[in-house]
Amino acid sequence: MMQQDKVRVATFNVALARNKRRQLARELASGLQQARNLAHILQQVRPDIVLLNEFDHQGEEAGLLLFCQEYVAQGAQALHYPFYYLVPSNTGVLAPLALQGSDVPTLPRDGLGFGHFPGQYAMVILSRFPFLIEQSRSFQHFLWKDMPSARLPSTAEGAYYAQSVLDILPLSSKNHLDLPVQLPNGTLLHLLASHPTPPIDEGDERRNSCRNHDELRLWHDYIRPSKSDYLYDDKGKRGGLAPSHPFIILGDLNADPRDGDGFRSAINHLLSEPLLNQAVTKGHLQPKARGGYGLKLRHARSGSPKVWTHSQGLRLDYVLPSSELKVTATGVYWPLPNEQDSELFWNKRGWPARKASSDHRLVWLDIAL
Repeated sequence: MMQQDKVRVATFNVALARNKRRQLARELASGLQQARNLAHILQQVRPDIVLLNEFDHQGEEAGLLLFCQEYVAQGAQALHYPFYYLVPSNTGVLAPLALQGSDVPTLPRDGLGFGHFPGQYAMVILSRFPFLIEQSRSFQHFLWKDMPSARLPSTAEGAYYAQSVLDILPLSSKNHLDLPVQLPNGTLLHLLASHPTPPIDEGDERRNSCRNHDELRLWHDYIRPSKSDYLYDDKGKRGGLAPSHPFIILGDLNADPRDGDGFRSAINHLLSEPLLNQAVTKGHLQPKARGGYGLKLRHARSGSPKVWTHSQGLRLDYVLPSSELKVTATGVYWPLPNEQDSELFWNKRGWPARKASSDHRLVWLDIAL
């Protein structure tokens, strides 16, 4: 057997969030063309490890097993992932009190993370290599107020959230998970997975933009020992990632360094961090595709279409490796209209076809072993 000389790591927001509990599992059981198209994309790119954002689950395996076994593992290019992890999520978890001033807490407005039911917009990780679950760390319950100099939202009248809300409101809108995976050469790679809240649907207080900013900052602080003393994980362990541990920050980060809504300082500071591989974050190895050039945008953008990962002309999805990892190739899977597989991304009029697969694009990179 030929020894594996590289590992491909990817992130993909698959847009498999649905409006009702267990609706996704029912659709997968009855046959879902969107899932077939998503599986085809995975089979074309063939990542060894992939984070899937916006995959509904409440910790139950039924929907994920259906997707893996009946879609991804089917056909001539079948992919098999023996290891998977369903990431717990704050989405749709009803807060014990109203977050925004009403009398009775209701979903989705008063979820610890936005969601109509628990597990909507959740995350899963698939891998060909084993996880070290006992060494994983999560920050699902870390309180936003406990971040030093947190960018808590405010209005002209003062603080937006009451102190009683801040006493129970976590920073993470879904979860922040450090999941180590054992690579074939023995390397222990830390997957730092998250899906910060999108900076939309807010007022002058900018509550979602503020949360997105600090969700990004959590990972930036986590990888810097001098900045992470304040952090505590869900088991009570304090501090960040130990120095010299290879890692990859991955996910739909809902932040473009040049365009879109939200505060851009956090994503720009993260992309400029010397502990990250700068060739990937800002240099010649930035993941690219030609597909972005096919967009017919109504609004001007400052960023280059070659690095866009979203159908609105934004770079939102990232696979950001630590500086000691040797990256040999990267990419965004996004063909132009009329190219092979274009029907998975474009309709016949040349506009993005979100329901065919997703409004996001799969981003990947190869690490040399």
